[in-house]
Amino acid sequence: QVQLVESGGGLVQAGDSLRLSCAASGRTFSNLPMGWFRQSPGKEREFVAGTSWSGGRTYSAYYAAFVKGRFTIFRDSAKNTLYLRMNSLSPEDSAVYYCAAGSSSGPGTTRVGDMDYWGKGTLVTVSS
Repeated sequence: QVQLVESGGGLVQAGDSLRLSCAASGRTFSNLPMGWFRQSPGKEREFVAGTSWSGGRTYSAYYAAFVKGRFTIFRDSAKNTLYLRMNSLSPEDSAVYYCAAGSSSGPGTTRVGDMDYWGKGTLVTVSS
């Protein structure tokens, strides 16, 4: 059974940093596109950051425009774990953050509908 389990969320102040983790199990994820999405109350789920396999041990990373260099996505394939390092957090970043993965190797995607596996989310709250 495929599972994605997020952790690392919490309550922080504006300007602080957090590192989210996503432990994947049930299959190998090293060649699958993976990403982080977020959802705030009353808003649609949106893309935050993604990573896709480029061959060998190389991965590409891509980000939503609002990230503006503050976030870094990376993975540890040996641990089947995906991370999102978030710096300079602002109250606008408050949301439930979800880890997601596609089910087949391919180019990265920013679309919610292209992801096949989802975690239950971890809440990030940034106070002003």
